[in-house]
Amino acid sequence: MRISEIMTRDVHVASPDDTISTVAREMAENDIGFLPVGDNDRLVGMITDRDIVVRCVADGRDDKTRVGDIMTADVKYCFDDEDVSDVARNMGDEQVRRLPVVDRNKRLVGIVSLADAARRDPGLAGVGLKGVTAPGGAHNQRP
Repeated sequence: MRISEIMTRDVHVASPDDTISTVAREMAENDIGFLPVGDNDRLVGMITDRDIVVRCVADGRDDKTRVGDIMTADVKYCFDDEDVSDVARNMGDEQVRRLPVVDRNKRLVGIVSLADAARRDPGLAGVGLKGVTAPGGAHNQRP
């Protein structure tokens, strides 16, 4: 099974110049906790609801803080034609629950999550979650 078969195609994209309050409102209205960040048709980062809490609120910043100031700039992604099991394993290795999906021209075409994989094959989610739930990792929020 390919990522294109399970990914979400309706992708909301934040700008690095958006304020945290704007992005948080969009997340709440659309029941999403992750937004890719794009600048001039280029994927430049990712922002999660957890980033907002840990890097903005807990750090004493206000709701006018720019997305570009707290986003994760280390963009991990997968290709739409990759095998779901390979991507789920990679998500576990990278300790991420969601990834932007790009085509071979590196254009954003969707978002995939471990939940998307679990809806198709519960065993795949277990592969990814095993790595995601391990302590530490590159995306650990602790200093």
